[in-house]
Amino acid sequence: MKKYNLVKLLPVLAAALLASCAGKGASENTEGEASKKRSVRVETVQLVPVDQITTFTASVEADQVNNIAPAMGGRIRKIYVDVGSKVRMGQAVAAMDAASYTQQETQVSTLRRDFERYQELYAVGGISKQQLDQLRTQLEVAETALKNLGENTTLVSPINGVVTARNYDPGDVAMQLPILTIENINPVKVVVNVSESYYSRVQLGMPVEVTVDALGSETFTGKVSLIHPTFDPVSHTFTVEISVANSDMRLRPGMYARVKMNFGTIERPLITDMAVLKQVGSNDRYVFVEKDGKAHYVVVELGARIGNKYEIISGLNADDRIIIQGNNGLIDGTEVEVVE
Repeated sequence: MKKYNLVKLLPVLAAALLASCAGKGASENTEGEASKKRSVRVETVQLVPVDQITTFTASVEADQVNNIAPAMGGRIRKIYVDVGSKVRMGQAVAAMDAASYTQQETQVSTLRRDFERYQELYAVGGISKQQLDQLRTQLEVAETALKNLGENTTLVSPINGVVTARNYDPGDVAMQLPILTIENINPVKVVVNVSESYYSRVQLGMPVEVTVDALGSETFTGKVSLIHPTFDPVSHTFTVEISVANSDMRLRPGMYARVKMNFGTIERPLITDMAVLKQVGSNDRYVFVEKDGKAHYVVVELGARIGNKYEIISGLNADDRIIIQGNNGLIDGTEVEVVE
């Protein structure tokens, strides 16, 4: 009887043992699957106001440039200034040979005496009005010629500025080149070519910041003074001139400059640089977004870098959960576990 009962219980015991083993295997598989999940930390994307600051390369130029030369070539008698000399408007800077002026001056003196005599003769009926008018015309033409010769004998600066070039010495005959070049460098103008996409956003009078490599990190403030109306068909840029005060004349024509223009603010995602990865073999930047326990690959367009954060122009939305730690080596669709 006992033997019979034992035999009867053997199938039950075997079934129980198999069930126990199956339960243990299922538990181990569940733990294994859990261990395959990548532990990550995430950060929720928020929109913040970001200054839309763009930097352009530029060059410094004189506000005004004037070439000093006589209307007609001639021999230079004196040059009163040299390169680097500061000059005032109306200041004599060079003198040409005065022989022609002296001859013309003598002719004008003679014509004036003749005209006075003709006036007396006309008053007593000695000559006709036509003869008097003819001499008057001759005198006016001679006086105009004398004035022109005077302007081309003593050459004056039409602007305040500094002499930046001198091409002759006294005794030389002035030919094609100007005798002197005078530039007004207070203020200076900073000339920059701006991408056509900004055309509607650049306004006359808008403030800008200017730096030059030669003066380190020192910043100068200027204002947009001229927006050229045409575009370069090759580079698709338009030219903007910026007026910058330069009373100490530290800014000089020819300097390489950088111009910062602030086009206002716009709300955009600003995320830590730890979240941004570079695609191997391309310039693409991407992040992983955690959603429903999985990592999703998302290409992003970067804007400005602000400290250790990047402005995101496209690719992310508010409340996206980006992975900021544990993102290296992830692939799209990897199961992840968010940890604090």
